[in-house]
Amino acid sequence: MGCQGVPCLTCVNASGLRWRSFLPETRFTMSKPIPSSVLVLVALPQELDASLLQGRAKVCYTGVGKVNAAYATLQALREHSPSLVINFGSAGRVAPCPAGLVEVASVLQRDMNAEPLAPRGATPFQEGGHTLHSGREGVVCGTGDSFVTAPDPWFASRGVQLVDMELYAVASVCARQNMAWRALKFVSDDANADSAKDWQANVRQGEQMFVDWLLSQ
Repeated sequence: MGCQGVPCLTCVNASGLRWRSFLPETRFTMSKPIPSSVLVLVALPQELDASLLQGRAKVCYTGVGKVNAAYATLQALREHSPSLVINFGSAGRVAPCPAGLVEVASVLQRDMNAEPLAPRGATPFQEGGHTLHSGREGVVCGTGDSFVTAPDPWFASRGVQLVDMELYAVASVCARQNMAWRALKFVSDDANADSAKDWQANVRQGEQMFVDWLLSQ
């Protein structure tokens, strides 16, 4: 499928081969092997070098934020027809949770605030739940189009432990397309005044952890 003049991001086969792609509660057990047709969605090349996966999965760089992530996810699903989507990337810690690489159990939108039409985190006039579940044990992630650098009492009220900028969009598209998804996040910072500096220093640190995890499945 060609770009046909529409701006797009780059999808990358883990072997290094590149091609172009348009931008735009299934329960598993940890012992169950990863399906052979796996699509790994990552916001930025700085977070993961696709060649390290040794052909184990295809990698698509979505760009930063929910709009980029939603569009890239939908187009990648259409083009590659995977059996499983894995979102990997960095995340800020806003509550106690394990360090290093952690799996996400559920995700919600921290920046969806249409009060008084709906409580924060809920999209008004939309049926169904507003928290999406991977079917795995793990942490709660809050997705929003902001880089968190200060405390927010709402996080504690909803049990949010990590914050990122893409996962809810990825999970929402997967849910609507009846696609299984998982998310592995590397804790790069503590979502405080030092977060920008810490993220830049640590953004690559989760790469090998994720590669080791995926290749061991």
